[in-house]
Amino acid sequence: MRGRSATLTAVEGTETAERMRLRSELVDLLNTYSSEAQHIGHAFAHQHRLHATDMHALLAVMHAERRGDPLTPGRLGEAIGLTSGATTALIDRLERGGHLRRSRESADRRVVHLRYAEAGMALALAFFTPLAPRTDEVMARFGTDELHTIEKFLQGMIGAVTSYRDELRQQ
Repeated sequence: MRGRSATLTAVEGTETAERMRLRSELVDLLNTYSSEAQHIGHAFAHQHRLHATDMHALLAVMHAERRGDPLTPGRLGEAIGLTSGATTALIDRLERGGHLRRSRESADRRVVHLRYAEAGMALALAFFTPLAPRTDEVMARFGTDELHTIEKFLQGMIGAVTSYRDELRQQ
């Protein structure tokens, strides 16, 4: 029995070491991905004379639209950490530039939703479409079950980072 216990402890130690290695590698890979994606976002922003905050706002609006839950100006401000006045100035700037549009879609005409404007979407598609075949090629290497696992992992990591970001905002 004692030999079996020692063997199990050695196997557990190896699994722990491998798990620690994977954890470190995954964090590094996520950081590298984030950095590279930011470089691409900055290139788009520079090409279209947008601020970094503009890019964050456009991404937030796009993601909310994809979820079928368009943002209001207040929710956009909360999402990217801006005051009401700064959010209004941002929306005005993006609307003037043809990137966003305000839409009144509910029975309550006071409620304004933010939508990606057609001109802004055309610019984004022209810039980001060449990236799609590259990312599609990577995703094609994984089965549906693997992609579900990756989705679950990334949702968890985003939740952890978002939770910490919100905590930092409270300080």
